[in-house]
Amino acid sequence: MATAKNRGRVIVLSGPSGAGKGTLRKRLFEKIPELVFSISCTTRPPRAGEQDGVDYWFVSEEDFSLWRDQEAFLEWAEVHGHHYGTRWADVERGLEAGKCVVLEIDVQGARRVKALFPDALLIFIMPPSSEALQDRLRHRGSEGEDTLVLRMENARREMEQASFYDQVVVNDDLEKALDCLVPAVRACVDGIKGR
Repeated sequence: MATAKNRGRVIVLSGPSGAGKGTLRKRLFEKIPELVFSISCTTRPPRAGEQDGVDYWFVSEEDFSLWRDQEAFLEWAEVHGHHYGTRWADVERGLEAGKCVVLEIDVQGARRVKALFPDALLIFIMPPSSEALQDRLRHRGSEGEDTLVLRMENARREMEQASFYDQVVVNDDLEKALDCLVPAVRACVDGIKGR
């Protein structure tokens, strides 16, 4: 079992749907490969190109409910009509190995994680504007008009909570956003090594 000295740290990436969290996370792992990604469970169907066990664990409502009732989730929420959750066991495995564990979760989950892990680093990925976010969601082509309206309303509420986070990264230009994100995460990783 890891001691407090070499135990890892949780890093949370949040932001509205379409802000570019997934793209930035993938690029971040190219720059800092020693990070561990905690793959969330979701009851939503996969989008084109998404893979089970890589992007998400795609699970049934029944399995999700069972795990929730067994308190297997560190955090869980209903977002856009689907359930999402982070399994305790996945996070603990990375922390025990002395790694920084990255969670890509919503603002509800981030608050729960911060309560459980006060030293967690919370980073909010902000779109450059509501208009740009709406354009990104439309071009993604995975949502109908009703879902798009719901996602935009949820995005407004999420962006109002950005001040809760340790750092806000505006994703207007991917490379510039990455240049802001990498130093904060690198400092977190190096901080564990230096303990």
